[in-house]
Amino acid sequence: MDIGLYIFFFVTTVMLILVPGPSAITVATQGASYDSKITFLSVLGVASADAFFFILSATGIASLIVASSIVFSVIKWFGVAYLIFLGASAIFNKASAIKINAKSNKINPAKAFSQGLVVQLANPKALMYFAALLPQFVDPNEPVAFQMFLMGLTCFLADVLVYSMFGYVGGQLAKKQLKSWLVSLVNKVAGITLITTGIKMATLEAVK
Repeated sequence: MDIGLYIFFFVTTVMLILVPGPSAITVATQGASYDSKITFLSVLGVASADAFFFILSATGIASLIVASSIVFSVIKWFGVAYLIFLGASAIFNKASAIKINAKSNKINPAKAFSQGLVVQLANPKALMYFAALLPQFVDPNEPVAFQMFLMGLTCFLADVLVYSMFGYVGGQLAKKQLKSWLVSLVNKVAGITLITTGIKMATLEAVK
């Protein structure tokens, strides 16, 4: 794989991950609410979801899913419903999973992993990204399997590093011991962001 093409793929992937979205909000709020081990499990959940999307794209299945209006609609509306549910919980529910709480709170490690996994799986934009752009970075004159492995590993590591950063930022936010009204404001902003993302996802259409 040409080094210039690889660098372009790496930079593009990292920039897209850096754009705050539902997964970034989830990881950041877990970083603010729980210890680093729990947060890292959520990060691994997000990275695992993207790894799954990457494998689908690498095997050509993603193109079939995106092209199928029925399958795409199922993924899309599941994502819309889940994000709106998380957003509403953040705004109205005191026991919200994305509420910034004290570090002493407990959460099941499996739940932390699954939350990151489900939030990312519920976002068809990630699937569309891999399905649409991955083929653009493959050099047909070089071993395809190695290129896929290299790009897949790059995506996984980029996810782990960037989302770990989001978790760290959330943890630092919690250490400032914010006033209750400000914490409530952060929750509402996060909730509104998640709901807005869900509404935007509702306008997505399968590629024709």
